Amino acid sequence: MTTPATTYLPLPGPPSPAGTVRARRTGAIPGLRYRPTAPADPEKAAEIDRRLEAWARGLDLFPTAWNGDFAGFQFGRAVVLQHPGAADLERLTAAGKLLLAENIVDNCYCEEDEGKGGAHRGLGGRLIIAQSALDPFHGTPELEAEWRQGVQADGPLRSYHFALKDYALLATPSQTDRFVHDIARLHLGYLAEAAWAEIRYAPRVWEYLVMRQFNNFRPCLSIVDAIDGYELPEQVYARHEVQRVTALACNATTIVNDLYSFTKELASDPTHLNLPQVVAANERRGLKAAYLKSVEIHNRVMDAFEEESAVLSATSPLLGRYTEGLAAWVAGNHEWHATNTHRYHLPNYW
Repeated sequence: MTTPATTYLPLPGPPSPAGTVRARRTGAIPGLRYRPTAPADPEKAAEIDRRLEAWARGLDLFPTAWNGDFAGFQFGRAVVLQHPGAADLERLTAAGKLLLAENIVDNCYCEEDEGKGGAHRGLGGRLIIAQSALDPFHGTPELEAEWRQGVQADGPLRSYHFALKDYALLATPSQTDRFVHDIARLHLGYLAEAAWAEIRYAPRVWEYLVMRQFNNFRPCLSIVDAIDGYELPEQVYARHEVQRVTALACNATTIVNDLYSFTKELASDPTHLNLPQVVAANERRGLKAAYLKSVEIHNRVMDAFEEESAVLSATSPLLGRYTEGLAAWVAGNHEWHATNTHRYHLPNYW
């Protein structure tokens, strides 16, 4: 497809320190639509954190220098908030391992501005090997042995491999395969973002949101039934209307991430793509107006999810349970963003 030259728009420059990056406002974004949720049980969150850190240290997944990042991310609190209907601690721990593994791969392979080894150049080669840590290589015994040795030699690859192995003990083969395919979607989104960054391409708003529909939290949301201790059968999960409400939930919570991480991203990289930046470039708005427009876009996506999932949930108790699990994940993830003051502060726009 030929892309018109008008889509190559200059991204806004660094925002004024007083206006955004150094703002210290915390709490929920004014005007953002979200479901309130109960705070995470601190003892349960601490136990999940303890298990995850022991698992990560045992596999030597990240250096000691990441200690503060691990505590600041609050993995245990995140999964407790996101999966309030989890069947047991083992399933919550499995969700936490997958979340941790996804973040390790993202940081170590993709994020140049995180200072942890990520790079846009050559990302495709790294991600195809990462996918093989989840979707095993099949060949001659000798080559399979070399592949296994290569996976074991790299921390991000080990994190993927063992996180999925533990999840597969609790999930059905169909649920496990669903997750593997959703990680492939995630990797496709990573590659699109990296490709745009390499050529300094400024996407149109709809193009950016297409990329974010792949580069988003879908692998986390697609496990809600397994973590809650049941299975939405594949023939039901594959239905168009189920796929649509799943995508709407994923897209809403991904825009939430763009909005809460806005000042953090601009502080480290003023050209980092996020929805307010893209709206500002395309609509010739200032960053404040673009940010507020992005809140409106989120709200419309969130409204569509709420309305369509309500219709779908009325068709069967099983779909009602699944859509409520999606809604709970979206609500819990919003609460995690709004209250994680270690990572996020809002711009001074209100």
